[in-house]
Amino acid sequence: MRAVVLEARKSPLVVVDDYPEPGATGGETIEVIACGLCHSDLHVVDGEFPSPLPIVLGHEVTGFHSELGPVMVYAPWGCGQCRECADGNEMICADATEAGLVVDGGYAERMAIADRAYLYPLGDLDPVASAPLACGGLTGYRAVQQTLETLRRPGRKRRVLVIGAGGIGQFALRYLKLLSDAEVLVFDRAADKRATALAMGADGALDADDELPLCDAVIDFVGSDTTLATAAGAVARQGLVVAVGLYGGRVPFGVGAVPHEAHFMSSIWGTRPQLGELLDLARREPSIIAPVETMAFTDAQLAHDRLRTGDVEGRLVLLINQAHAN
Repeated sequence: MRAVVLEARKSPLVVVDDYPEPGATGGETIEVIACGLCHSDLHVVDGEFPSPLPIVLGHEVTGFHSELGPVMVYAPWGCGQCRECADGNEMICADATEAGLVVDGGYAERMAIADRAYLYPLGDLDPVASAPLACGGLTGYRAVQQTLETLRRPGRKRRVLVIGAGGIGQFALRYLKLLSDAEVLVFDRAADKRATALAMGADGALDADDELPLCDAVIDFVGSDTTLATAAGAVARQGLVVAVGLYGGRVPFGVGAVPHEAHFMSSIWGTRPQLGELLDLARREPSIIAPVETMAFTDAQLAHDRLRTGDVEGRLVLLINQAHAN
């Protein structure tokens, strides 16, 4: 089969015409329809994840299953034995096998799936436009879910700050406007992203020169030292900071180092039930599906180059099988 393969770290992707067919012993195989691009794909290329090589990247995958029809793949497959898996939190299993990060993913014509339980029927959802929900959309959804108890506290209108108005931040903005009545502010240094956030319904868009008001919740989709310091400075007492971004930042923590009784936590991907919830939400509220630009999957390296430079509006999706896309 045809696949796009990462053969060596920090090297260009290679189109392989005769890549081995997936052998899903005891599992399933799907015809891949589309695969969204994610910054985690770039982290694998850069050697920041210990992914085995060669590997077929891609974890925002939709495909066609011979019995289920169009499906979305839940990509973090847990070991099934640990306490996290027993609690339904496979995405933080220490021995998880993430498709596209540990085993071959969706930059290929076909893909092996460990178990049918990881396939979610799409129904009438567009398998191309919905593909980014599998990671970017789900990650933003879980992060927002972490804040809703705080934002729904009675007594007054709450305020939430979204740091980073890129792809996942834009998903979060959509969810916050739908699932809470909080005032939603966005912080980003890029003027075009602030403008996009305002056009999407943000109540305010701020940059580094603006004074940040105290917020009941802050979600940081960047995760650098600078943005985490911004989050710590903006969160109110008894507020919540949710760190999502992978830029390796740290923030001092302790009594007196952060606002009194503020909570700091990370948020990782999402659970299988949350993916089901998100797809149900997308059926009820199609506006949560981000605009996508499709590219031929053999142009995956060009797509990576564009993702690195930020030359993207909405989400990039590789189109693998046009026949099942309609």
